[in-house]
Amino acid sequence: MKRRNELRAAVDMGTTKVSALVAEHEDERLRVIGVGTAPATGMRQGVVVDIERAAAAVERAVREAERMAGVTPGVWSVGVAGEHVRSMNSRGVVAIDGIEEEITHADVARAVGAARRFVLPPDREILHTLPQEYIVDRQSGIRQPAGMYGTRLEARVHVVTASRPALDNVAKVLELADVTPGDLVLEPLASGTAVLSEEEREGGVAMLDIGGGTTDVVVYRDGAVVASGVIALGGSDITNDVAYGLRTTVTQAERIKVRYGCALSVDGGPDEMFAVETPGGRRRFLPRQLLSGIIEPRVAELLELVDAQLEAGDLKRSLACGVVLTGGTSMLRGIRELAEQVFDLPTRIGRPVGIDGLCEVVGHPRFATAVGLLSGAPAEAALAPHRARSRGWVRSFDQLKRAIASFI
Repeated sequence: MKRRNELRAAVDMGTTKVSALVAEHEDERLRVIGVGTAPATGMRQGVVVDIERAAAAVERAVREAERMAGVTPGVWSVGVAGEHVRSMNSRGVVAIDGIEEEITHADVARAVGAARRFVLPPDREILHTLPQEYIVDRQSGIRQPAGMYGTRLEARVHVVTASRPALDNVAKVLELADVTPGDLVLEPLASGTAVLSEEEREGGVAMLDIGGGTTDVVVYRDGAVVASGVIALGGSDITNDVAYGLRTTVTQAERIKVRYGCALSVDGGPDEMFAVETPGGRRRFLPRQLLSGIIEPRVAELLELVDAQLEAGDLKRSLACGVVLTGGTSMLRGIRELAEQVFDLPTRIGRPVGIDGLCEVVGHPRFATAVGLLSGAPAEAALAPHRARSRGWVRSFDQLKRAIASFI
């Protein structure tokens, strides 16, 4: 039996699947020793819509991962996503006592605390307070002011909040699934941790995590997240279009999309055919160009929505490292090429890195969020303690080094 503090465990509650991973943290490397997956039920676009069905899916994935690993982790990192997540910029200023006094960690905490002092609606709860930069007197762009000299310290932060009822529903799901949550982490931040290199984050990159129900977008520049957003389109929308266009079931449409689909309508000659079974059992043969003609408009719509947000925020010119696509839908044939056309930027597919063990399984883009949750988010010095819930568990939120902001 491994010691509990050597283990890390994570649950990704997605729209189409629940993923659970168990890993050992050794010599700054993660060795994945347990993987569990289950079809997601009770979830829609990142939020719980049926508590009992969602709990059953989580329990199935978690127990499978535990059986494979041969251990039972004490706590699980859990991802948070969905359109209910909001973010806002804020700033706080404090005076430093004494001209020749060094800025202390306590001073930094006071500045961050000052930036958190705003009226929060009763149905919202703070997830993360994310420092973007510090300004000492008039010197900006400082990442760690502790130890410096100055008389005025300003903290520019981004505060990420979520719907309190949505978080309570997640809590109830985990309770019913007998899962003890540790850290709750914003999912696109976890995905970015898993698939992006430090050079990309410093040079400027946009990451699109294309899931089943939503697409999460984060933009990094100078090592920090400068923008984020959620597009309410994902792989399930593409599947539904295929099902409608081909007059078949969603299950058949998903299989056809994965096996024959392409995001470019030029793919496949007029003589290339594929089989479609109708709900009545009749088999038809259709050209692959027809399938691509259904898929491309929906994928293009998604990418163009993201591109419009990047343009509106004047962010594209800072993306020296281009675009990275991850998530299960990023494996759709032709999507990288179509993204390069839409964004006019170099684009690659992002796979989780820095893992050992069952890397052949979890090295797939669909596990990007779960692997990022395992990796853990680096914490800043101070966070206000979070209150315990009456359900008997404490929401413990890490404060991340990277900043995140809503799209304009």
